[in-house]
Amino acid sequence: MLTSAARYLAAADAAQLPAEAQAQCLIALERADAIGTAARASILAAFTAAQGYRDDGDYSPRAWLMHWTRVTAGTAAEHVGWSRRGRTHPRVLAALAAGDLTKSYARAICAWTDRLPEGCRDRADEILVGAAQMGMGLADLAGLAAEIEARSRPDVPDEDGPRFEDRAVKLETTFGGAGVMKGDLSPECAAVVAAVLDALSAPRGAEDERTHVQRYHDALEEACRRLVASGLLPERAGQPVKVLAHIHLSDLTDLDIGSTLQKAWTERVRGEWAAARAAASAGGSDGGAWLDGKAAEGFACDAAVTPVVFGTMNPGVLDDLVRFCVQLAGHGPGRCTPAHPDTDQDPDPSGPDHTASDHAGPDPAGQDPDGPGEPVPAPQPLPAGLSRESLERAVIGKAVELLSGPGGLAGFLRRRQLGARLGGPSQPLDIGFSNDIPAGIRTAVKARDRFCQWAGGCDQPASACEVHHLTHKSNGGQTSLDGCILLCFYHHQVVIHRMGWTLARNPDGTTTAWNRDRTKVLRSHSPPARAG
Repeated sequence: MLTSAARYLAAADAAQLPAEAQAQCLIALERADAIGTAARASILAAFTAAQGYRDDGDYSPRAWLMHWTRVTAGTAAEHVGWSRRGRTHPRVLAALAAGDLTKSYARAICAWTDRLPEGCRDRADEILVGAAQMGMGLADLAGLAAEIEARSRPDVPDEDGPRFEDRAVKLETTFGGAGVMKGDLSPECAAVVAAVLDALSAPRGAEDERTHVQRYHDALEEACRRLVASGLLPERAGQPVKVLAHIHLSDLTDLDIGSTLQKAWTERVRGEWAAARAAASAGGSDGGAWLDGKAAEGFACDAAVTPVVFGTMNPGVLDDLVRFCVQLAGHGPGRCTPAHPDTDQDPDPSGPDHTASDHAGPDPAGQDPDGPGEPVPAPQPLPAGLSRESLERAVIGKAVELLSGPGGLAGFLRRRQLGARLGGPSQPLDIGFSNDIPAGIRTAVKARDRFCQWAGGCDQPASACEVHHLTHKSNGGQTSLDGCILLCFYHHQVVIHRMGWTLARNPDGTTTAWNRDRTKVLRSHSPPARAG
């Protein structure tokens, strides 16, 4: 009924309603929003208490809301916050459920009374909710809340316990890869931050045209750079803290040389780069910055460069690859099938010269010593003008094309057009069994997966994840790029190793997970279409 009523209002032509009816609808919708918030908070609190989210492999109600109700992280956190307020502010939630208090007023009241000693909160909620229901405005409510707080404090300030409600910092990544920081700093933190920013934001001569806020921004970056370079930060996920930056190939190659061929290639893939950067800003990645232009040039100037090559399938070369492999193996016309009984000539008059010096394999066809006397076809000579070495090079070239796609990066690497600067020592990507995971494989897995690959969905970035063997090492799992996947601590250590779930990567890169008794199956993709 709720859905039907909401759809009716959404489809109605509001412009045809008189202003009085529009006003009544807006007031009613605000009340409905308050009542819905109270209902959701009550249901979500019960769902959380029963840990219903764990049945779907999620580690928190917030994660479950994100993956199953398709809301953003901020909205999920807001819903969870209201479910918690229902336990600590029952009078506020009751006013919401009755439609006597708007959600925004209720949030403000809860924020004010959360600052009070626990024994005073319920009484303060009662006073403030009653005043709001009688029509008191927000400014007067804030003054009343401040007076209540002043009267409720103990006479001796030292008796107060540690409080953290006055501090918060939130950093979000925007669509373009930039960041937006919001925060409430405690007096002590504000003093320290101001001292650091003031020291590092001084104008750099008369030519420095940056504004005060721009110099503060650059000072914050400089302070963090110095802290990371000092080596004083604790390790994260068993690795030293490093600042990662994703830089487009065109910006790296422009540091050395530029060519028309390179520019033509980079123009085709720049859209893919922008899409990857946008996806990282929305879904989380390895915590690295996505840079281009002058920013990439400045960051890469003194950074350690790790080339990462991604491949895309090019099915157009499959036929050539198969043909070369067949020729290289000595197969061909007359090799796998007997010659025509009426002629001893080569079935292909334009075929290869059997007297070629680079003939592959034995000359005549013989009798199978273990068979009933049937002739065993002899290996077919290589085509005229081709040597075994040239066929091997052709197979390797087509294999590279198969993985790199039309005009792909592998072609540039093969022709060594990137220069020596990016042609550093190779990194191991497959070493067989290993007690640990080498840095090369760990870096490649992070660059490929970017965030936790749990099939039910997870927003933990690569910087907070661990590398998991898809086949356990005790069962012969290989330490290779294909045999490893990125998982957060909860899905790796708890869901898989303790709860007994199994995770598999499908050939198309998607993942599927199932619990111990296979009563629940999760997919990172849509399920297969039903027959018919």
